[in-house]
Amino acid sequence: MPGARLCRIIDLQMTEWPEAFRKIPLVELHLHAEGSISPDTACELAARHGLKLTAQEVASRYEYTDFSGFLEAFKWVTSLLRAPDDYALIIRRLCESLRAQNVRYAEITISAGVMLLRLQDVEANFVAMRAAAHAEETFPRVRWIFDAVRQFGPSPAMQVAHIAATLHDAGVVAFGMGGDELSVPAADFREVYDYAAARGLHRLIHAGEIGGPEQIRDAIDYLGAERIGHGIAAVHDPALMDLLKERHIPLEVCPTSNLRTGALACQLGRSDAALTDHPLPILVGRGVPVTLSTDDPAMFQTDLRGEYENALQMGLPISTLLQLARAGFEHSFLPAAEKNALIETFDREASRLGLI
Repeated sequence: MPGARLCRIIDLQMTEWPEAFRKIPLVELHLHAEGSISPDTACELAARHGLKLTAQEVASRYEYTDFSGFLEAFKWVTSLLRAPDDYALIIRRLCESLRAQNVRYAEITISAGVMLLRLQDVEANFVAMRAAAHAEETFPRVRWIFDAVRQFGPSPAMQVAHIAATLHDAGVVAFGMGGDELSVPAADFREVYDYAAARGLHRLIHAGEIGGPEQIRDAIDYLGAERIGHGIAAVHDPALMDLLKERHIPLEVCPTSNLRTGALACQLGRSDAALTDHPLPILVGRGVPVTLSTDDPAMFQTDLRGEYENALQMGLPISTLLQLARAGFEHSFLPAAEKNALIETFDREASRLGLI
């Protein structure tokens, strides 16, 4: 793992957190704004539009056993977002949650493809979200990823890339693509990703979540992906794991998401998969660059601290978790000077807390 300074970390072998680790600065790189809508916030959004909804009804919508069920739930909750003020509300709530976890930096993914499908003004929504994030206190610092929906096809994806490019100077750092990775071949989006790269946007994609390792290879070979969302299928292909290591292409691993969507069961080929079966320790042990994230925290009833606790239960020592936390800053899409300043803050805080 990256981070030579962390070689001095005390290798604490334990199954419970040292209190100091709860205070360490963190970073979120795979975080969907719409997936952060809590049941209470969903009820508030519904009321704005004359709908009656209870937190229990929302919670029942957030129960699913497979990936298609999750996509339906995501489609439903985004239907409650109808105006810029709605998007501003969810960003305010999200930033409050991130700040409570001492998340210093976040790259928040916005489902621009869904907004376009609903004939919304993407730029107006973004302006409202950006203002809401900037109205918060000194952290978390926020940058943005505009996400297309794979099953919608290349033409709508290009629309998203065009809008992202126009807002690059306003903090949109990357173009990504989620949705059903088995729906349309990656090669069909090559022109879109080339366009995004030519305009200074970083490139990422969800791949190897429910699909096989070939989806990850295609993302790298055809689209020049710089980070892979999820990517847990890489565990089936040793040569691919070596490639990810050699090219320093990180996987944005979201363990609870993988369990709740059925992706983990799909990759393991068994329905009784548990978090302790997650391939994260294998990927880390192989030297694959990895960061930890929540994906859709409210929809999976998790948070970033919880994901680190899950990793501890998988058998990863505190020293490795600190390396993963530091790697999040290293693999961010911030300019070098800003990135290095955050890494220095992380190292300083880890030292002050007695963790290095």
